[in-house]
Amino acid sequence: MQNIPTDLLRTFVTAIDLGSFTRAAEAVGRTQSAVSLQIRRLEEVAKVALFVRDAHRLHLTPEGRLLAQYARRILALNDEALSSLRRPNVEGRVRLGAPHEYTASLLPEFLGKFAQSHPNVMLEVTSDLSKNLLRRLRNGALDLVIALHHETDAGGGRSVSTEAVVWITSADHSSHQRTPLPLVVAPPPCIYRDLMLRSLNQRNRSCRITYLSSSYNGIAAAVRAGLGVSVMTARTRPAGLMTLDERSGFPPLGNLEVRLHRADAQPPEAITRLEDYVTESFAQIRAPAAFAPDGGFIAAAFDP
Repeated sequence: MQNIPTDLLRTFVTAIDLGSFTRAAEAVGRTQSAVSLQIRRLEEVAKVALFVRDAHRLHLTPEGRLLAQYARRILALNDEALSSLRRPNVEGRVRLGAPHEYTASLLPEFLGKFAQSHPNVMLEVTSDLSKNLLRRLRNGALDLVIALHHETDAGGGRSVSTEAVVWITSADHSSHQRTPLPLVVAPPPCIYRDLMLRSLNQRNRSCRITYLSSSYNGIAAAVRAGLGVSVMTARTRPAGLMTLDERSGFPPLGNLEVRLHRADAQPPEAITRLEDYVTESFAQIRAPAAFAPDGGFIAAAFDP
């Protein structure tokens, strides 16, 4: 029976996640033509077409979507096996703090993979607003904190990502068209709340707070129900919610920086391993890819 080389699967998954063969080539350290050749080799091994190609876009075929599911499982098991063999003795406890929207969206996958490769490390995860988490870090209650900052902040920490901030509203309601504008916000000291209110005040647009929640799920549910608009990073925007831009009368909000803060200058190995793992995980992901109406993947442009 023929085997599928894992390097082909990794290139395949990377191309899907990054949205083009060109960006995949940069990520795996190959040329674009080499990546295209790897995809063709994978199609020859699988004896199916993985992409439907046209002049401008790249769609996954049904077989391609199926293989992508298996590829992720195979690569995760491969990485888990290697990590377990190379790092068998790392153990301890890590107290990690992160904003609600990250613990509800990106972190479960990150931390699930970390736990598989570091089974002797116990993770304690706390969700709160960034400024509250940083205060807990300073007080010794947390070991590691993922926090959001304005790009101009001199708040220290290790930069791991830059996130675009977007307005969000319900696709089924017209709350974004009301006057005064209804807002769904978290209590102070929420960085999103500050961005919203400052932006609207600068444009003298009347608004009122109609719903207050410190929970990511609570805010998402309130926006989905039409109670008002809110803001979030594009990467953590809940599924089913619509973004608003200048064409809808909503000004751009710029970017926020995600930084990783560590309490101890010389921490135990378990903490440094998690710190490096989170940093690498953020570096590998991109903004959500678009999907075709039939559920197929669409790259922004086709890189042959």
